[in-house]
Amino acid sequence: MKMSMVFLILIVFLFSQRVIAEPEMVFVKGGCFEMGDIFGVGNDREKPVHEVCVDDFYIGKYEVTQREWVEIMKTNPSNHERCDDCPVDQVSWFDIRKFITKLKEKTGKKYRLPTEAEWEYAARSGGKKEIWSGTSDEFELEDYAWYEDKSFEGTHPVGQKKPNGLGIYDMSGNVAEYVWDRYDEEYYESSPKDNPKGSLNGNKRIVRGGSWYSDSLSLRTTYRYDIEPVFSGRSLGFRIALSAQ
Repeated sequence: MKMSMVFLILIVFLFSQRVIAEPEMVFVKGGCFEMGDIFGVGNDREKPVHEVCVDDFYIGKYEVTQREWVEIMKTNPSNHERCDDCPVDQVSWFDIRKFITKLKEKTGKKYRLPTEAEWEYAARSGGKKEIWSGTSDEFELEDYAWYEDKSFEGTHPVGQKKPNGLGIYDMSGNVAEYVWDRYDEEYYESSPKDNPKGSLNGNKRIVRGGSWYSDSLSLRTTYRYDIEPVFSGRSLGFRIALSAQ
C-alpha cells in the first residue's frame, strides 16, 4: 500500500475519533428549599409551596447551542439559524432525548435533562428566594434576561447577560426550557420530598424559564407550564444536567 494511502486512512481514522467539545457544566451543591410560589404572585400550578431536597448535580452553564446541536445531530432545526452561539430552538422533547442519547454515546457520560426540582433550585441560585434567576428587582431584570422582544427578533447568543448566583446564564429568558418531568395536576402537592422526578402519569412535559418573547411574569423562577412532548417552537430549547454521583 502506498504511503499516501496509509496517511489518508490514518487521517480519516483520527477524524472519526475526534473528541467533541462537551457542554460547559456548573456544579450545584444540593440542599433543601421551599419550591413553588414563595412570593404569592403565581397561579395554581405553582401551589402549594412545599419543601424539596435535591442531591448534588451539574447543570449546563448555558442553554444548548445550535453549534452543539449540529455537532451531534448534523442538522440545525432552529428557526433562528445562522447564529451558532444562540440556543437551539424548534426541538421537541423527543428530539432532545435523541440528542442526549447520542451525546452520551460519544462522551461516555450520563447526561440527561434536569428534573423540574433541580431546574428551579439552580435557577434560584441554590434555592434562594429569587423571583427571577439572579434578581428579585424587576428594574434589574433586563441585565439578566432576554425577554419581551415583541419585534420577533428572536434568540440571542448565550451568556451575554449577567449570570445568576451560581454562574448560570439565561435561566430566565432567551428560550424556555424543557425539563424531564411529566405534568400531573395532583403530583405537585404530593411529590416526595427527596429528589422528585415527576409523575409516572400523564403525557405532557413541563417547561420552565420563559423566553425572548415572554413577559416578566412568565420569566419567574417558579412559573411552570405543560405542553405535549412532540411540540417544538421558535422560543423553546433546553439545557442538560448530570448527576454528581
